[in-house]
Amino acid sequence: MKGSTIALDTWNGREAAAHVVDGQLEDLLIEDDRPSPGNIYRAIAQRPMKGQGGMFLDTPDGSAFLRQVKGLRPGAPILVQVTGFAEPGKAIPVTQRLLFKSRYAIVTPDAPGLNVSRQIRDDDMRDSLLELVHEALAEVSLPEGAGLILRSSCVHGAEDEITEDIIAMAELARNVLADTTGGAELLVAGEGPHALAWREWTDPAEVDADSGSFARHGVDEMLEDLKSPTVQLGGGASMVIEPTTALVAVDVNTGNDTSPAAGLKANLAAFRDLPRQLRLRGLGGVVIIDPAPMPKKDRRVVEGALKAALKKDKVETIVSGWTNLGMLELQRKRDRVAIRGLL
Repeated sequence: MKGSTIALDTWNGREAAAHVVDGQLEDLLIEDDRPSPGNIYRAIAQRPMKGQGGMFLDTPDGSAFLRQVKGLRPGAPILVQVTGFAEPGKAIPVTQRLLFKSRYAIVTPDAPGLNVSRQIRDDDMRDSLLELVHEALAEVSLPEGAGLILRSSCVHGAEDEITEDIIAMAELARNVLADTTGGAELLVAGEGPHALAWREWTDPAEVDADSGSFARHGVDEMLEDLKSPTVQLGGGASMVIEPTTALVAVDVNTGNDTSPAAGLKANLAAFRDLPRQLRLRGLGGVVIIDPAPMPKKDRRVVEGALKAALKKDKVETIVSGWTNLGMLELQRKRDRVAIRGLL
């Protein structure tokens, strides 16, 4: 099955979206009951966390934790945005750096300037987009001290849609930033899977939003594959991805291949597919990879393959380096639902 398809459906009673490219599942979003990344709250400061430079906050959805905050008194209101899904039993992670983000435009409070995505390299297009910005901002101004970024998706957008996005985000930012008094309140709800798919999956694709789209495009069978921790890599090689309470463990195996290059081949295949597998499974935090046996001189090659794959992945991931025991450590943002308990 060739081409790119976005299927909007439900899965086990939850709203869900899947992106299938050439018959392979590339991305997956499933609704969760926890506070969504993107939620903006007027929160109330509770108590500082001594020694950590942070403070617990009260929100309508429970306790949140704000890092690196100074001069905030208990009882004071503050605007914050959810940055990721909270681990079980932990406070909601939030930041003071708000972003008002849509398909084409992002308004950035406290980061002034008008910018066009660096992925748009055509000078004429960049100039045309900046003209659109000035025309839109003649109708509604940005909040004082705020900036605006035009996303790479503008390449495929119609001028009127881009203009509408700019105006909508500027108006939303102005209204929210002015709403600073009162008790704990949800001011902006983060998008669900269908809206988030429209916002983030911007490359040209066929969109199937009719009921049963998962079955029509084979997504339900692909979701069944995600129930297993084992990923087949071809040639008998495999990797096992096991989340624990402390970290995500990835074990790469060569299978029955005993040739001298078996370890390198298995590790290259695993490292190239790992970002997609972590994305589909909604796994983040500390990731420890135990590669198949290979010469130490090959570490640079497999690490390069992993970094190349991560460049295509939108989830922020840091490659921390190799441990003394020959394992590779990653730190990955928790901005997806871990789907293990949802499938």
